[in-house]
Amino acid sequence: ILFPQQSGLYEYKIFGGLADCPPKLCADVYMDLDFRKQWDQYVKELYEKTYDGEKVIYWEVKYPFPLSNRDYVYIRECREMDVDGRKIWVVLARSVSVPQCPEKPGIIRVKSYKQSLAIESDGKTGSKVYMYYFDNPGGMIPSWLVNWAAKSGVPAFLKDMQKACCSYSKRT
Repeated sequence: ILFPQQSGLYEYKIFGGLADCPPKLCADVYMDLDFRKQWDQYVKELYEKTYDGEKVIYWEVKYPFPLSNRDYVYIRECREMDVDGRKIWVVLARSVSVPQCPEKPGIIRVKSYKQSLAIESDGKTGSKVYMYYFDNPGGMIPSWLVNWAAKSGVPAFLKDMQKACCSYSKRT
C-alpha cells in the first residue's frame, strides 16, 4: 500500500496467486460481468452499455451500513499479450464521465478510479496476479473500513475469485 502525498488516499498494489486457475480462465472470469453478479457479494448492480460507440460499465457496490453505496462508470479493455514468449493477460480500467449515466440519489459516484491487472501462468496449473488499484470513494470513509479493505477485503476477493474460477470451469 502506498500513501501518495498528493491526494492523501491509498493506492493498492496486490501480488497474489490463484492455484489451479489458469490465466486465461482467470481473465475470462474477471471479464464476465454477468457471472460476477453471482459470486461477488458486493455487487448491487452491474452492466455494460454502449454510449456513442464506446462500451461503458456501470457498477454499484454495496457498502456496509451506515455508509452509502458507491457507483462507478468506467471503461475497460483486456488484451492477451506475448512478452518474450510469456502470455500475459492485461486488463486496464479507468473512470469516465458519461452524460447518459447520471448520478443517482443516495449513491456516491466514484469519479476517480483506475486499475491495472496482469495475469500470467505460475509455471504450474495456476496463475500469478498483479493488480494496481486506486479510487477516491468520496465521503468520509472510517479508518476501520480502509484497514479492513487492505487486510481482509483483498485476500477475501482473491479467495472468492479462485472459487469463481473453479465453478466457472464447470459451467463451460
